[in-house]
Amino acid sequence: MKPEVRAVLVINDSQPSLNRRQLLTIGGLGMGGLSLASLLGVKAHAADLSNAVRDKSVIFLFQQGGPSQLETWDPKPDAPDSIRTVCDVIPTSIPGVHCGEYFPKLARLASQFTIVRNYQTLNGGHNIQPILGPHSLQASIPVHYSRVVGTTHTQTGMPTSAILFPQAVSEEVPRGSARGNLSETGPYGSGYAPFMPGKDGQLQKDMQLSLPRARFFGDRQSLLRKLDKLRRDADANGQVGALDDLQQQAYDILLGGGVARALDLSQEDPAVLSKYDTSEYATQGSWNSVSRGKAGYYDANASCIGKLLCMARRLCEAGCGFVTVHASYAGVWDMHADGNNLNMTDGMNAIGWSFDHAVAAFIEDIEARGMQDDILLVCCGEMGRTPRLNKRGGRDHWSKLAPLLLYGGGHRRGQVIGQSDPTGSEPTGTPHHQSHLISTIMHTLFDIGQLRLVSGIPPQVLQLGAKPQISGLL
Repeated sequence: MKPEVRAVLVINDSQPSLNRRQLLTIGGLGMGGLSLASLLGVKAHAADLSNAVRDKSVIFLFQQGGPSQLETWDPKPDAPDSIRTVCDVIPTSIPGVHCGEYFPKLARLASQFTIVRNYQTLNGGHNIQPILGPHSLQASIPVHYSRVVGTTHTQTGMPTSAILFPQAVSEEVPRGSARGNLSETGPYGSGYAPFMPGKDGQLQKDMQLSLPRARFFGDRQSLLRKLDKLRRDADANGQVGALDDLQQQAYDILLGGGVARALDLSQEDPAVLSKYDTSEYATQGSWNSVSRGKAGYYDANASCIGKLLCMARRLCEAGCGFVTVHASYAGVWDMHADGNNLNMTDGMNAIGWSFDHAVAAFIEDIEARGMQDDILLVCCGEMGRTPRLNKRGGRDHWSKLAPLLLYGGGHRRGQVIGQSDPTGSEPTGTPHHQSHLISTIMHTLFDIGQLRLVSGIPPQVLQLGAKPQISGLL
């Protein structure tokens, strides 16, 4: 069902200027996580960055819960029964490379992406270390990006980073969140937090303005001058700090104009959108044997993941540089086979097929648009699963090996990087860690050498880019 979009901004056209009360009314748009680059002075030095910022985007599909390496990209069909993958194994388009049966569409597209089989997080807890943790210096990766380029695109007003939960595309899903704060800004301040459409389940609520578009966008310079004066006055009076975060969300939407369009999937080509549609994989109550199923989280993941990836592509096309897709809130990739979690077989049936459909649709769409060098897709969770099945047919937390898939960004593809031991327990040879993944992301987004020449770049950003990248991608 298409979410209702309501207009809350009502300003009399006869009024010659915008005052603080009117801008606070605009702040009633209630968009979670969008910070005020133009109002608060959180801006990039565009001229200085022209050679340092690459015209690329990153989509981080976070598989929270910890996907199993054995049922995804590193099956071990010849391992003992207590270890071997619980599913059939199918060949991919890379000769000699196989994957779990839940990914038939991706198996055919394997020549387009890279599988990393020696990736480990060395952390078996439900935190979010691939995108936020010690390796990211306790700030979410997209926050580092926005700290460099500013929180909004200089031409379009598009937020430079965004987080998409299932409620961004559907009002029919339960409200959920990440285990851990994906918006953590670390040393930079809350103004750099990513944009979160659908915060508190409100979707794109109130993003349409009741004023004629020309009223705000016809004279951008005049509006910018008024907002800048308001900022200076508010700073002088100590009022900016008193604005709550929801009131601080809407200003850049007004300055840009493309946000609502990018989030409106009704404007997508229906034929393309239908290819992303994963609603057929919703279980409709068949997984209610565990509490997470009763809460509707498996259905939310299965029904929304495709549309979330489509929305992510639209955001990137409109100027967003980093989009985190979190269809798996509440950790649906966690498959202990206990009262809260499904076993491996039922869990992969609940979410594996929809993942396959959605990511394959994304890859085919990006290839058709010729954008394969423009967007890097990263698919991973916070850890892997134990090689040995527990007595209930589940796998528990495992820090020594985790699945990782990379597509696009101009990197090499159609390959497997690294290998694991015969039981899928740990890498053979030198492993890759979060620091390698984060550095790869940073080098995709920036020319780090050029970035070092730009004044005012935080040392934390340069530190992340100084680490070795995932070998074999360049």
